[in-house]
Amino acid sequence: MKIFVLPVICVFPAMALSAAATAQSAPPGLAITIYNDDLALVQDSRRLDLPAGRSRQEFKDVSARIRPETVTLAAAGIGIVEQNFDYDLLSPDTMMEKAVGSDVTIVRINPATGVETREIATVLAVNGGVVLKIGDRIEVLRDDGLPVRVIFARVPENLRARPTLSVTVDAERAGPHSARLSYLTSGLGWKADYVALFDETAGAMDMQGWITLTNTSGTTFKAAQTLLVAGNPNGSNPNGNNGGRGAPRGLVAAGTQGNDREQLGDYYLYPLQERTTIADRQTKQVSFLDARGVQARKAYEYRVGWLATQTDPQSFATVIKFRNASAGGLGDQLPAGTVRVYARDARGQPQFIGENQIGHTPMGSDLAIRTGEAFDVKVKPVAEVREQMGKTRWRTTMSYTITNARAAPVTVDLAQTGLWGESKIVTESLISRRVDADTVEWRVPVPANGEVKVTATFETKY
Repeated sequence: MKIFVLPVICVFPAMALSAAATAQSAPPGLAITIYNDDLALVQDSRRLDLPAGRSRQEFKDVSARIRPETVTLAAAGIGIVEQNFDYDLLSPDTMMEKAVGSDVTIVRINPATGVETREIATVLAVNGGVVLKIGDRIEVLRDDGLPVRVIFARVPENLRARPTLSVTVDAERAGPHSARLSYLTSGLGWKADYVALFDETAGAMDMQGWITLTNTSGTTFKAAQTLLVAGNPNGSNPNGNNGGRGAPRGLVAAGTQGNDREQLGDYYLYPLQERTTIADRQTKQVSFLDARGVQARKAYEYRVGWLATQTDPQSFATVIKFRNASAGGLGDQLPAGTVRVYARDARGQPQFIGENQIGHTPMGSDLAIRTGEAFDVKVKPVAEVREQMGKTRWRTTMSYTITNARAAPVTVDLAQTGLWGESKIVTESLISRRVDADTVEWRVPVPANGEVKVTATFETKY
């Protein structure tokens, strides 16, 4: 809550060290495994100097968003008695809240004379403001522009300057012990970001891939050995999703190639080469892909719903098609992320032309990144003739009028969906290809500033 006072200064005597032993860090031994879906595994190796018997060990700088039920402390010769996670952090507001029922010293300075006055006050309540009892009067501590400060006798025992995990252990012997603290936390995540420079004339593109790390855990992790996992373990998303079912966006055909990238179960691993510091409230980017001259082409795509008629011409989608195969492609598995596409203008300057998402993509896949809609390449599908052929069969003739207002010829990919069951093409003006059980596609050349009409007759059994 907000305390309505001018500068509030917390003054208290120097605090003696707790009788509980404090966990001391051994040489850097911090390892973090970060998953895509706001989940991370933190493993903190430390060297503890323990007395024999029971003692309380304090682990500062743990994540403020730790899942306490996942904490484990592994060390030879010690037993775990109790653990507590203290996340009530020291601040002027929490100091005042914890002082309810206790006495504090209110210090005011008369701005005209500079005379300082001190009064002992009992904090009665902190609910939208601070209510004090000073002698026989009740006063509300207000932000009235006058210099005021509050002096506290001590810091409440359960307030911490940083999130702290305290563990009561029972050691068989006194002396140094190697221990590893492990826990799951939210607030650490990563995703992939791709920057592609597309050259339509050359039929190629350059692509850079960046790992984007974000830390909102409330804690800075220093010199951490960081491992990134491309995948969403079951239970990592408390809000729930479809578990990754269905084809990821942008994936046309899943690949079957592999390489020597390390795997953990069914997940691919992307280790950072050097230890890195992930500061709280920081976004950090690390390069993981730099491919040049990848084969790519621009395409125009439109998918027509089953026997659908449009009263107005519709724009084709502009799509960049490429592969992540070992030959002529990117040559690696692609973790989920955003692909941003640029192209050079007539002055040679790269300009942003669109972006889209991809899912986790196996190596050797065909991808199509939709960057926008074509301004001057359009199609008008019309169901022209529909006739009944007996009791259960119908024939429908579709026409697709494609126009190109560009000064150069284009080839478009026109797809008709909905060919379920016993539906089939009886006649067509251009040979199609079957894309899947539900879809056929025509590759249609359209001349510059020209028009082409494709027709097809479908027979359907109802």
